[in-house]
Amino acid sequence: MKTSKTQTALEKMEQTPRRKMALRIWLRLLTSSQLIEKQVRGRFRTEFETTLPRFDVMAALAREPKGQTMGDVSRWLLVSSGNITGIISRLVADGMVTRHRSTGDRRSHLVKLSGKGRKEFDRMSTTHEKWVRDMFSGMTRQEMTTLDDLLRKVKISLINEESS
Repeated sequence: MKTSKTQTALEKMEQTPRRKMALRIWLRLLTSSQLIEKQVRGRFRTEFETTLPRFDVMAALAREPKGQTMGDVSRWLLVSSGNITGIISRLVADGMVTRHRSTGDRRSHLVKLSGKGRKEFDRMSTTHEKWVRDMFSGMTRQEMTTLDDLLRKVKISLINEESS
């Protein structure tokens, strides 16, 4: 049985005019995303003494064990090359990442996780996955499947809107 607070929110949603629904949904998505990110950032700081951007860069590098250019990493993460350069430099200094000039293009660098970096990323990613799973523990599998399907539709709609 749903709590009265949940019922009240659902009743309000049903009474909201369609023209206001998109705005309400956007605000709920934004707030939810910010709350999740705040928790994850805090946990990375306290449990691993690291940052979410550093983890994100390591995750991008973990996808390509043979390495990738810094430009590829910045495109994958949708951030500027300048942001990536600083994070990569610190990861190199800590022995988590190796950086070498690309043989195909002397102007670019190929970066990849070192053995130490791979081991640390595996440890962090396992814990990160548990955190996220725990954050969604209040939802049933069916609810998560429904939400996933709806968010996929939102993403497709946004991609289509951007390309038109």
